[in-house]
Amino acid sequence: MTRTTKIRLIVVAIWLIFIFAVSTIFGVLYMVQNDTNGWFGGMPSLSALERPDPDLSSELISADGISLGKYYRKNRTPVTYEQLSPELINTLLLTEDLRFKAHPGIDLKALARAVIGKLTFNFRGGGSTLTMQLAENLYKTNSQNQGSLYRYGLGPIITKIKEWIIAVQLEKSYTKEEVLAMYLNTVEFGSLSFGIKVAAKTFFNKLPSQLNYNESAILVGAINAPTRYSPILNPDNALAKRTEVLYNVHKYGIIDRALFDSLKTQPLGLSYRVDNQNEGIATYFRTVVRNYLLKWTKDNGYDLYEDGLKIYTTIDSRMQIYAENAMKKHMDTLQQIFNDHLLGDKPWINEDGKVIEDFIKNETRRVPYYRSLVKRFGEDSDSVDYFLNIRKPMTVFSWQGDIDTVMSSIDSLEYYKSFLQAGMMAMEPKTGHIKAWVGGINHKYFKYDHVYQGRRQPGSTFKPIVYTAAIDNGYSPCQTAVDAPVTFPFPGQDPPVWTPNNANGKYTGEVMTLRQAMARSVNSITAFVMKEITPYTVVEYARRLGIVSPLAAVPSLSLGAGGDVSIYELVGAYSTFVNKGVYTKPFFISRIEDENGNIIQEFIPETKEALNEETAYIMLHMLKGTTEEVGGTAVGLDYELKVDNEIGGKTGTTQNASDGWFMGVTKDLVTGTWVGGDNRAIRFKSWVLGQGARTAMPIFENFMLDVYKDPTLPYEKGKFDRPVNPLSVEIDCSVYNNEASSDTVYYDTVSEDDIF
Repeated sequence: MTRTTKIRLIVVAIWLIFIFAVSTIFGVLYMVQNDTNGWFGGMPSLSALERPDPDLSSELISADGISLGKYYRKNRTPVTYEQLSPELINTLLLTEDLRFKAHPGIDLKALARAVIGKLTFNFRGGGSTLTMQLAENLYKTNSQNQGSLYRYGLGPIITKIKEWIIAVQLEKSYTKEEVLAMYLNTVEFGSLSFGIKVAAKTFFNKLPSQLNYNESAILVGAINAPTRYSPILNPDNALAKRTEVLYNVHKYGIIDRALFDSLKTQPLGLSYRVDNQNEGIATYFRTVVRNYLLKWTKDNGYDLYEDGLKIYTTIDSRMQIYAENAMKKHMDTLQQIFNDHLLGDKPWINEDGKVIEDFIKNETRRVPYYRSLVKRFGEDSDSVDYFLNIRKPMTVFSWQGDIDTVMSSIDSLEYYKSFLQAGMMAMEPKTGHIKAWVGGINHKYFKYDHVYQGRRQPGSTFKPIVYTAAIDNGYSPCQTAVDAPVTFPFPGQDPPVWTPNNANGKYTGEVMTLRQAMARSVNSITAFVMKEITPYTVVEYARRLGIVSPLAAVPSLSLGAGGDVSIYELVGAYSTFVNKGVYTKPFFISRIEDENGNIIQEFIPETKEALNEETAYIMLHMLKGTTEEVGGTAVGLDYELKVDNEIGGKTGTTQNASDGWFMGVTKDLVTGTWVGGDNRAIRFKSWVLGQGARTAMPIFENFMLDVYKDPTLPYEKGKFDRPVNPLSVEIDCSVYNNEASSDTVYYDTVSEDDIF
């Protein structure tokens, strides 16, 4: 064989080896991409590659454009390339992918370096590009869709091939800028932050466009090991990693030596805060709305936690803050009054005013921890009591801030049951827009919502509904009645009659107008009206006004003792008076948009004609009586609220002062407040201290003072709208008031609050 022939054979062999290698590579790529025989596991579809969006947080937004909070499995909000600071981009590329702008998704030089480094035990960096890392972040190539060959230890090789294929496809479909932004949107940075926007907010309270080299180095350094290099969990590691990252930025000439030396000595400069459902404003509202949105998204084919929805609410962030501050200011003071007046006694009291001995024992049985212990040890086991009484470190709520202490489960239950609770809601009566919602005193420690979820007896705040039925059936606010006993027969029962008492147990015999009677909350006259028009008529009008909770058509309903209602329902009912007789169901979402800003649904309020315009206006006149009539239960409202302003209100206090209520009405807002214990047995010993004028009305007062002081809000003092047509009845009752004798006994505005 000649030398020329040998050379030709060698060349042919080389070509055959090359062709075989190329064919093998393309064959392997084809088989991986098509998952031949199920050996490799599936690949993302073309449509998935064309729309590689990660799971996105849905955001709740106030009417004035402020973020109220998010719903997420992973807290992630996307940004575009233009929203990234140049310092962040430089730091990322110099640390993770130096040739990012030049390669097509696979960096052959880096890949070769990684392979040689592995073989020579001189590893100096991996071969994965940012685009390959994006492929893993988006499609979980390392953990999902594994084929049968994975069981033979071929998983790492197959995974890497998948990432090559996906990376090239991504580079074909998107610009470099889009790929880089998508990468930063998918990275985990620790502390429940996914994506650069959430990370910048969590660690530095900044936008990604505001990040400097120090902050960028800390975040980029944490990408590959968020826990190890966490500036919160491992600050020393984070500092060392920051120096390493900053040195790269200096080495490639982006920053000079002097700046590098300065940056590496600076503190971390954190402004750390993790978003959660217990922090921020409108925490109770966010929880209630979540339950509504879960049903809405299920019915409409969306995922609340992954689809990046924008939910625009009717809540005004400024008013929400005023409402929360008003409650905090008053409840802090009221709790101290409550504690002091008990003189060391427990606040759970029976009808005789004595402490209920087994109260905590019975309440314990409702606690999930107790039920878990019973399931584990049995109901009669001593182990249940043993574990319930083990003292352990815990953090508890107080109005002065969280307290680290040592308590048993029984101790903590007794501690928390001693707190008074509260709820508040404010609504625009003409639009139905809920503007403020405070469901309790602290969402972190008390989850129960007292606006929509909670229902309690309304006491005398139900009386306006009784008078509404009367006015609409021909009665006049100037019609007179006598403060005298009214008896309802109950044949066959023991006792066979029911005669409601006034708050002080006395009847004055005074002749007064219905407006005076409602203003002073005289039980006997409300009962008289109820007897005249019948309980069934009152229930019918309650339904017209939006009360959907079960109500018993019984005489005691005249005093608010015929069923439990919510703040949400009462605010809707009272709003009907301001809205000229049209009931508008309170609502809290105006529209929902998808992640691209397309409107999915707009919401409009549900309305119905409940009363004629005249009856509605007369009821406003009746409600003003509580602030204008001598002895009115709301005359104690701050003068600043009443000057140059028409304002109506109604206090309410249930049996033994278990519940204190106040409903406040202005031309633009209707606000309801409630104060009481978790259990009806938790109450003031004296109803004078526990009446609604003292427990609930100050919250409304503080709230409205702040609202009127804010020039950025569209609410001003003024008069209620007058009916278009003249009234058919006289509402100026001065002639009747002037006929009252000089020795008339008027109710004291503090002690004679409405109570049954």
